[in-house]
Amino acid sequence: MAEASPKKIGVLLATFVVANNMIGSGFFLLPASLAGQGGVTALSWLLGTVIAVILGGAFARLARDYPNLNCPDDYVRPALGRDMGFLATSLYWASSWMGNNAIAVAAFGYLVTLLPLDGADTTVRITGQVALIWLMFAINLLGPRQVAKFQSFCVVFGLLPVAVVLVGGWGHFDAGLYRDAWNVTDQSDVAVVITNLAPIFWAFVGLETGAMVAGLVDDPDRNVPRATLGGILIAGVVYLTSSVLVMGIVPAADLAASSAPFALVAGHIFGPWAIPVIAAAAALKATGTLGGWMLVSGESGARAAQRGYLPRIFGRLLGNGSAGWGLLIVASAMTAIAFVTLAPTVAGQFETIIGMVVLLVVMAYVAAGLSLMVGTPDRPSSGTEKLLGLGALLACGLLFYASGWSTTAGALAVALVSWILFRVFASRSA
Repeated sequence: MAEASPKKIGVLLATFVVANNMIGSGFFLLPASLAGQGGVTALSWLLGTVIAVILGGAFARLARDYPNLNCPDDYVRPALGRDMGFLATSLYWASSWMGNNAIAVAAFGYLVTLLPLDGADTTVRITGQVALIWLMFAINLLGPRQVAKFQSFCVVFGLLPVAVVLVGGWGHFDAGLYRDAWNVTDQSDVAVVITNLAPIFWAFVGLETGAMVAGLVDDPDRNVPRATLGGILIAGVVYLTSSVLVMGIVPAADLAASSAPFALVAGHIFGPWAIPVIAAAAALKATGTLGGWMLVSGESGARAAQRGYLPRIFGRLLGNGSAGWGLLIVASAMTAIAFVTLAPTVAGQFETIIGMVVLLVVMAYVAAGLSLMVGTPDRPSSGTEKLLGLGALLACGLLFYASGWSTTAGALAVALVSWILFRVFASRSA
């Protein structure tokens, strides 16, 4: 009993985990791609924050109802049955480690600007991405608490220089520049806001991580809801503020062409010396996010294996609580995906990965909303829970609509194939 308590995470560390898992690759790379649409995408960030708060409220309620929550199966199976429990658990697990590749792409995209290397060389990029993947695997072998401490370090020192930019940059903000680039497309404002909602929501994926690692948190009944909503609000404020700021300092065309947009903004504010400082901070922050998501991948894979949804090796834990063997397989799969998705540009590789990952995790969010609405015979849904569940389903529906039919069809095909394989091969005792 005395050995278990050091592995627990308090509310402050848990909040850092949630915030860190959101304020990562999307925060540092999306300003470049969104600049091609204009300042109107600030409304997409605002709507995305509202959706994230709604979904976060649903997960916070589930964490309170199921204080020993370790994976989606804990709240899905009692309400929706074994098959839905498998789908929610397996799709969430797959989205967590697949999305890690996008984070590795962003982290090395900033890091390479500090090195005497050609960032446009695909060999350099793939080597750097794979090296980061295996470095974070090694850190995760130290155990969950050490990963949480590493994330906290990355949040503080990775975001501190960016915070200086966000505060000091307002003296250089040009309202006319921002107004002129409000909408640089031939679409209506509403169409641009909806079209960009799905890629923007990539930045909020991670809102559920407080609930998904509830078994590692002290007093999860109180601390998981606090960490979830606190992390979302921190991320939302940072996203919205930075979105408005950068487009009022650097012309939209220059931002759209940059592979390190925040470093470019820092150069405009403070001079060329600030570019490598911000690039280093962004690389550190994204690396911390990668380490945190590998923790989530290991934990969610271990819980799935313990329920018979994945091979048993994923459920084997080291003495410090690390899912080392499962993470070894995950890191190997991530290495393979890095090669498969390699594209001529960082943005191209990044967008390829996040398009499918967002919908896979949103399908797990759908299961959360349904679970709240349906309830169980022993735990009927209250009016509040039904309202939170309905809100979560409406939010997910909007994200599906914004993603487009082809991407949605691909995600549904993955879910269908996974379910068929489960029905054919899974143990009847799962």
